[in-house]
Order: sequence, then C-alpha cells, then structure tokens
Amino acid sequence: MIRLMRFLKPYWKWALLAPLLMFIEVMMDLQQPRYMSQIVDIGISRADTPFIFSTGGKMLLAAIVGALGGLGCNYYSSKTAMSFGTDIRQAVMNKVQTFSFADLDRLQTASIITRVTNDIVQMQNTVIMLLRMMVRAPMMCIGGLIMALHMNPGLSTVLVLSMPLLLSVVLLVIRKGFPLFRVIQTRMDNINAVMRENLSGMRVVKAYVRAEQEKQRFAQANERLTETFIRVARIMSVMGPAMMLILNGAIIAALYLASRQSAQAHAALQQYDVGRLMAFITYLVQILMALMMSTMMIMDFSRAKASADRINEMLDVKPDIVDGEGRQVPGRDSGSISFKDVSFRYRGAGGDAALNGLSFSIRPGQTVGVLGGTGSGKSTMVSLIPRLYDVSGGAVCVDGVDVSRYPLKTLRDRIGIVMQDTILFTGTIAENIRWGKPDADDEQVEYAARLAQAHEFITAFPDGYETWIGQRGANLSGGQKQRIAIARALIKQPSILILDDATSAVDVVTESKIQQALKRQTFAGTRIIIAQRVSSVRHADTIMVLEDGKITARGSHEQLLQNSPEYRDIYESQMGEGAAAIV
Repeated sequence: MIRLMRFLKPYWKWALLAPLLMFIEVMMDLQQPRYMSQIVDIGISRADTPFIFSTGGKMLLAAIVGALGGLGCNYYSSKTAMSFGTDIRQAVMNKVQTFSFADLDRLQTASIITRVTNDIVQMQNTVIMLLRMMVRAPMMCIGGLIMALHMNPGLSTVLVLSMPLLLSVVLLVIRKGFPLFRVIQTRMDNINAVMRENLSGMRVVKAYVRAEQEKQRFAQANERLTETFIRVARIMSVMGPAMMLILNGAIIAALYLASRQSAQAHAALQQYDVGRLMAFITYLVQILMALMMSTMMIMDFSRAKASADRINEMLDVKPDIVDGEGRQVPGRDSGSISFKDVSFRYRGAGGDAALNGLSFSIRPGQTVGVLGGTGSGKSTMVSLIPRLYDVSGGAVCVDGVDVSRYPLKTLRDRIGIVMQDTILFTGTIAENIRWGKPDADDEQVEYAARLAQAHEFITAFPDGYETWIGQRGANLSGGQKQRIAIARALIKQPSILILDDATSAVDVVTESKIQQALKRQTFAGTRIIIAQRVSSVRHADTIMVLEDGKITARGSHEQLLQNSPEYRDIYESQMGEGAAAIV
C-alpha cells in the first residue's frame, strides 16, 4: 500500500493539514471530561454558579473549536482522497493503453474494470480513514490514558486488564477475516464478467431464448459473492458485541474498584469523588472506543491491501510490446511487407502454434487476398504487422525494417486496419470516422465515407454526419458499422490497408463498389484483404491460402484454380460445381 502513497505527493499540504485539524479536535474532546469533573466536584458541591457558567463556557468553546477542527479535517481528507483516487485511475488507464493484446488476454476486461472502480474506491476510503482515524484513534487512546491515570491512578488495573482483551479480539478478527477480502474482489470480477458478457451478447441471449440460463449463471456468481460477504459479516459481527461486553465490564470494574477505595478510606463516597469517577469512566470509554476504531481501521487496511495488490499488479505490468530502440526507420513509407520464417504461439495456449514458418513478400501497391478456414491463422498473421502481437520466432518487416525496431506510433500511423469485430465509439458518425485522422476536415470525412460506400446511408439520417452513435454502434446495422470502420481506416491514407473480413456484413454489390472505389483512389497503398468469399479476393494481384498456420497455395485466381485443389474446392463450394471449369 505504501507504494501507492506516492500518488499523495502532489497533495501533501492537504494531507498534512487534515491530521493537524484532527489533532485540534482530539485535544478539545479530551478537555471535556475534565471540565465536567470540575463542574460536578467544585461548582455543584459548592453551589458556585459563576464557576459553573465559566467552566461551561469553556466546554462550549472547546466543543466549537473541536467541531471546526473536525469539519476541516473531513473536508481536506476527502479532498485529498478524491484527488488521490483520480490520479490512480488515470495512471491505471494510461497503463492499460500500453498493454498488448496478450496482456489484456491475461488480465481480462472484467477484472480490469473492477480494479479501476471497486479497488480504487476502496483505496480512497482507506486514505480518508488514514487522515482521520489514524490520528484520532491513537491520540484519543494515549491522551485518554494519560488523563484517566491523572484523574485516578488507583483504577489503572481496569485499563491493564481490559486492553489486552480488546487486542486479542482484534487479532482474532484480523486472522480470520483478512484472507477473505481477496476472495471478495475475485468474485466481484466474476460478477462483472457475467454481467458484461450478458449485456454485450443480449441479442444472442434473446435470439436463443437463454434468458433463464443467464439469470441462473448470474445467480450462481451472485450467491458465491454473497456467501463470502456473509462469512466476513459473521466474523465482523463477533467484534462489536465482544468489545461492548469488555467495555461494559470495564465500567463495572471501575465502579467496583472506586467503591472499594471509598470503603477503605472509611468514608462514604464524596461529591468530589463522583466527578472524578465520572471523568475516569468517560476517559475509559474514549480509550476503548479508540481501540475499537483502531480495529475497524486495521480491518479496512486488510481489505485495502488486497485492493492495493491488484492495482499494483496492473501498474507493474511490463508490456510485451514497447517502442523499438532503433530510430533509423524509412522516412518514405512505400508499404512493402515481408514475413521471414515467422512463427507465433498465443501465451498459455496448448497444441500447435497459430503460425508456422510463414515466409512471403508483398510489393508496394499490391493487393493481396487471404483465404482460409476458421482457425487457419489469417487474423493472427495480419495482427503481427502493426505489432498487436509480437512474433514468437522469425521477423516481420515493413519497408525493409523489422517492425520491432519502429516506434509504435510511427509504425501504426502507416497502417489502416479494419478488424473482424467492428468497434464504434459513442459519438457522432463524423467523430468516429475522424478517429483515423483527428484533424480531418469535413471534405476529407465525406471523401472517405464515399470510398467506403457509406455516404448514401449517412446522409439519409436526419442529422447526417452528426448522427449520434450509441454504445458499440447499437443503432446501426452490421453492414453500416463495417462501412464506417472502413472509412475510418481510409481517412488515414495509409500505406498499408488491412481489411480483416471487413465486408462480411456487406452485400456483394456494395462490396464490389467498395473495391472499385479503392482502385480509383488518389493515394496508392498496399492492401491485404482477408475474406470468406472468393468474390472478395478473386481480383487481387496475389491470393494466399492458409491452413493450420501455413501457406498451402499462392498465386493469382486463375493460377490457383489450375494448381491448388484447396482453392478450387473453396471456389466450387461457393460458386457451384463445375464453376472452375467455366472460368
């Protein structure tokens, strides 16, 4: 937890002021029993009204000063904690942006969300408690002990016996409760994961009438979390009654010892002794309550430690993919690509590697089509070009330079990619297209949309390019989302354009128009088109067929029909038996 305290450094003045103000409040609280004792033992016993009023005025003044100190402490501790949490959230978000796909696969989205929300809130609460109770509890305990012994040293036996009992309860609760806090956070991750999957896949849930099964899946995760909370609550429930029992027992013991002291003095308990006894009992309550606060504080620290570990785990991640050390990269981006004996295996994946010994070259300006069955390695292959993953062996080169030597921004600025899973962001259509080029003007946005065959349906909306897109583009069809994503990639005018099954939801006629528009575009670029339909790639300069992470055939459409049984089977399955012979 101390490692995260570095985020308090910019707010050290507030963090220092809050405990100082709490110190004032505690000092004022410690004076109240003494003033009360004086009023009872001196003012009332002597019927000294002026003394009662003057001492009562001191009590009132001390209460006001203490209240102001408490308010100030609450304000500055809250301000410090909120700023502290804001900075950690931003630091975690900044770190997440450096994660590779492999890092995200390992940490999982639902867990990251829980850490950014629940765990950081837990740390904020801990800082607030630290700046308030960390000062109040020890000072109240030590100050109350000094004042109590000053009032009546003979009753110190009560303190000697009660404090070890309280500490024993504290240690028992900590020992039983601490291991459960990490379990709670893990099960909170599971809740978030189930809810996230359900919301993102709601259309599938409804289409397959799986609502009841989803309710049951969530109920199971919810019950596991509830069971853990109940176990913690059961442990915590012991602490309150046990401490109140010790507190009340200590009060009874103090009264008993006070009566014995009076009897031993061979005199009835005098009024003076009553005031001192009242003050002693008040200090005793303050001491024991301070110990109870310390117990709660230690329990919260235990829970916060589990959260701090999870936050630090994210901040300590060393991204697999970092900027290349070499800065001597080509200033001119021609768009040539070469794979040199490339192999790749997903982290933690068993079985065969996703790619095995891929070697090929793509000349600048070429259009290359890639075909293959599910799991053949098509998407994995193109993910290596912008370094979304790093190769396990071999090398991928862009413009003759290993991609691992490029600064990531320089490399990715040269590449436009449209992925299989079309992701749009909340905002207008124009804002989504400008993701590819933030400073693009309206004419450039429209030009990219026309190339992607999106202009016509965009202008059909009442708000045109200012039409608001819901979360993940929920108010658009699959084909519309894909065309906006293509426009987003084209507006960059990249030297390498990767379309990873980017027209799967687009009809054949529209797909043909997109291909024709790309051929007529004013900027030249190398294109890699991954597709399921032969019609999407048949006019490519070169077509590669992948199977089990290897290239099994390569050539033009006509060459592959003659020389590749795999390609011929794909073509005939889509175009009909005997189609190859006609071509």
